Amino acid sequence: MQFAEYWSDHAWAITTVQLLLLVLLVALVRWIAVSLLMRAVRKAVQLTPTKWDNAFLGNGVLTRLAHLAPALVVYYGINFVSGLPAKVVPVSRALVSSYIALAVAMAFSSLLAAVSEIYEDHDPARALSHPIKSYLQVGTIAGYAIAVILIVAMLFNRDPLLLLSGLGAMTAVLMLVFKDTLLSLVASVQLATNDMLRVHDCIEMPQLAADGDVIDITLHTVKVRNFDQTITTIPTWRMISESFRNWRGVSDSGGRRIKRALLLDQSSIRFLESTEAADLRRFSLIEGYLREKQSELGNHNAELIARGCDPVNERRVTNAGTFRAYVYAYLRAHKRVHQHMDLLVRQLPPGPTGLPLEVYCFTSTNWQEYEDIQADIFDHLYAILPEFGLRVFQQPGSVRPQPGSG
Repeated sequence: MQFAEYWSDHAWAITTVQLLLLVLLVALVRWIAVSLLMRAVRKAVQLTPTKWDNAFLGNGVLTRLAHLAPALVVYYGINFVSGLPAKVVPVSRALVSSYIALAVAMAFSSLLAAVSEIYEDHDPARALSHPIKSYLQVGTIAGYAIAVILIVAMLFNRDPLLLLSGLGAMTAVLMLVFKDTLLSLVASVQLATNDMLRVHDCIEMPQLAADGDVIDITLHTVKVRNFDQTITTIPTWRMISESFRNWRGVSDSGGRRIKRALLLDQSSIRFLESTEAADLRRFSLIEGYLREKQSELGNHNAELIARGCDPVNERRVTNAGTFRAYVYAYLRAHKRVHQHMDLLVRQLPPGPTGLPLEVYCFTSTNWQEYEDIQADIFDHLYAILPEFGLRVFQQPGSVRPQPGSG
């Protein structure tokens, strides 16, 4: 009887004991859910041959869901604690509900991260051409936005639908706050839909000092590793609002263009004498060209002579034309020049720096090989040029007298 009277006179003691029991129960449930259960799950995941469960575990999806168990114990257990002030229980339940909403949002974010990882591991090629990271980030933002609305509604004891209806009046403010996010979302959809940009694409955007490989595409940013190993971060929406050059077509086509001109000294261009033309036949690449040209010009000039025309009207072979034919034949015989792609040797308009003879062809896409092949081609052309009686144009002031000359 005295024991019952004691507890009735000391209600606070009962409340304290019940709170201690609730705390112990919460600790026990947390230990079971977070420690024992998660340890068993980890061991089970390690034994399975699949990889998707590793992604869920590695991104913390199950761990964050496990934290819901002690929160639920508090949410329902607080009702069994007697003697608490009237406002403590609803406030406690509101706080716990807010924690649950936040935990679910974080678990949802981890779930989307796991989905992204599974998607990239399952089909890496498709993940590069059609990345989904931007869409998953939108889902993450939406999940946290819903969680915030629910938390505010629970803390202030309001209907979430009323809060959503109130957001309509704040549309202009929200559009201003989330302007970059909305622009980036539209840009991400356009980039993905039109296949304008992929990870590992080599792009050039001089206005933003970007010149290198794309290493990451997210909702808000595109990261480019420049050739000097610096990293340029570009807002995604600027990839749509401004122009950039994508070199993916080079790798897809299998050939990189060589477009460089030899500047011929115009004063060295002349007609070839018959003996010079005959001497150039020792070049096997243009032997057929010279024979065909000699036959063509011989028939044409014979007709002129038969009509009694002055010899000045005769057609003759030039050293520049013969050299152009040699360059074309040389490129056609080159094993490292793509023969199925455009191949031209053309004259460009002459200028104060000479007559440009442009080489236009395609070769390996590998940077080092491309530079080696281009250098080998022009090394050969510069070295063989004097055989045709031609000279490369060079500024007079840059010509140094040879030792022992004048």
